[in-house]
Amino acid sequence: MRKTTFIYSGGGNPRLSSYFTYEPTAAAGGWADGLVVQRDGMYQSRYDIDPDGAAENQVLKRVGAGWDRFKAMEQVQYQAPSHVEPLRRSVYALRDDGLLFRWNIDMYGVWRAAGSAAGFSSVKSLALISKNYSFDTFLANTRGGALYTIRIPTTAALKPVVTMVRSKTWQGFETLVAASCSLGELVVGIDKDTSSAYLYAIGHANGAKTAIEGRGKIPGTFANPVYFRWGPMPDLDRFNGDS
Repeated sequence: MRKTTFIYSGGGNPRLSSYFTYEPTAAAGGWADGLVVQRDGMYQSRYDIDPDGAAENQVLKRVGAGWDRFKAMEQVQYQAPSHVEPLRRSVYALRDDGLLFRWNIDMYGVWRAAGSAAGFSSVKSLALISKNYSFDTFLANTRGGALYTIRIPTTAALKPVVTMVRSKTWQGFETLVAASCSLGELVVGIDKDTSSAYLYAIGHANGAKTAIEGRGKIPGTFANPVYFRWGPMPDLDRFNGDS
């Protein structure tokens, strides 16, 4: 897919972005759908992509205000390939005072608050590494350099289980972006101070025993304000880094 530009030129660039679903169409091109925060507003964003990579038919639907204090956000959509169970859709967001919030979104697009948890003020970035009907797990790095997993039950109160993976050296990354592979996750750490990015292969989460293999610096300059993951439809979007 070619670089698509000037999508949000009218309302300012997003401060935060969830992952975006990209679905190709039979006539080439495709469509993209996700969540973005512009200024203090949360928006559902959808647009078509023509065969040349240009965006068209953009729809920005305002969800609500009060997002100016949030520093990280991700949408989690889970559906088993069998489609026996309904789509589960949740949004997690980290506020600047260290409170981690969750909302559940029903089939009609209605958001409902689903709890909050304190104690995450040192977290710099969150990257989804596992999802199923029982829990969601994020990889998080802190200002002090530690790397943690945060496992959150989805069928009970928001009571995260935090486990240290590494105690140091991860403080340089402002953004973590993960993609699933058969043996765990591929994680990109982006250092905005140097506009550089590094690739890691991370095995299934197992605390300090979690295997992490550095794959080196990624060629290019990484100076964009926001980075996010492209993903397929929820029933094909598998994340098993903690299961």
